[in-house]
Amino acid sequence: IFRYTRNLVDKGNGKYNLMLLCWSEGQGSSIHDHSDAHCFMKMLTGSLHEIRFEWPEKKSSADGLNNNKEDRNEEMKVLDENVMKTNAVAYINDEIGLHRVENRSHTYPAVSLHLYIPPYSKCQTFDERTGHRNEAKVTFYSKYGSRTPFKGSKEISK
Repeated sequence: IFRYTRNLVDKGNGKYNLMLLCWSEGQGSSIHDHSDAHCFMKMLTGSLHEIRFEWPEKKSSADGLNNNKEDRNEEMKVLDENVMKTNAVAYINDEIGLHRVENRSHTYPAVSLHLYIPPYSKCQTFDERTGHRNEAKVTFYSKYGSRTPFKGSKEISK
């Protein structure tokens, strides 16, 4: 269910990204971080479910320090779930946790407005069953109202 469109409206002279995200029925994001950015979100139409997760724990080294960058291979823990309806506003950053956003409706699309400060081009996505992380390049379906060229499977929506 990891398909929806991210449409760049304004890049704020490199200081922020303002985007319209369009969520067809049953579509959602992967679990992801925000690369140390602040994310403000406003629901314009429809409703979305936000599921927040704790960061996966890292394996500890023999001396008790957390020097190993590998994940523990454990199921991720849900912190909270919220339903955002038309006109609702939400905020998340990496200190709050990770999240996944879904349009669970089978009959209605949803549209949300997102402001990311600062903008970012890569994020980490996470496997809910294992906590395993991957780096993903975030892309735009359109920029300033014009469709961006499709470049194949190397670029994915988060």
